[in-house]
Amino acid sequence: MHAPVSAAWLLVALCAATGAYCLLRLRSAVEEQRRSAGGEALMGFGMAAMAVPAAVFTPPRWAWPVYAAVFGLAALRALWAVRRDRHHLHHLVGAAAMVYMAAAMALAPPAVHHMGGMGGMEMAGMSGGAGVPLVTGALLLYFTGDVLVTGARLVPAAVTVGGPAPARWGDRPELARACRLSMGIGMIAMLLTM
Repeated sequence: MHAPVSAAWLLVALCAATGAYCLLRLRSAVEEQRRSAGGEALMGFGMAAMAVPAAVFTPPRWAWPVYAAVFGLAALRALWAVRRDRHHLHHLVGAAAMVYMAAAMALAPPAVHHMGGMGGMEMAGMSGGAGVPLVTGALLLYFTGDVLVTGARLVPAAVTVGGPAPARWGDRPELARACRLSMGIGMIAMLLTM
């Protein structure tokens, strides 16, 4: 994606750290944590890879269709998992957003990969005219709402003295919410800089 280099590196660090924590959640004793952790780790590492500044590394043209295929498979897996748990709808939207961004970059002319701003989307013919493309706008609205709701859920509730001992790092639901929050913020940043 096209962002200032320092902001891009911050996004890479945030997404990679989130992906690493999600890998830790794969070892959780709580089944609910394990169920979604793999897809979230894939999303975190995929976002980190996409956010690497173009000045440092420009992926070859064939990489974007590979990204689209990988996240297309992740979207199909999330669609299948929605039958069990509606939480996977969020994973479906996230994977679809990654497919959308990869497709935009795959369709963009080679010169666009070195441009800033909305050049990739407009040059790829995905904007449908002036302004923000419709799909980008819808994804921005979704992830902004998700960030606000997830952030509100992180507000601590009343703590009971002498309550249960803190859970292991991979079992803590507040850290899982913090990961969802950071990936939502990262997704907003990536959509804004396309």
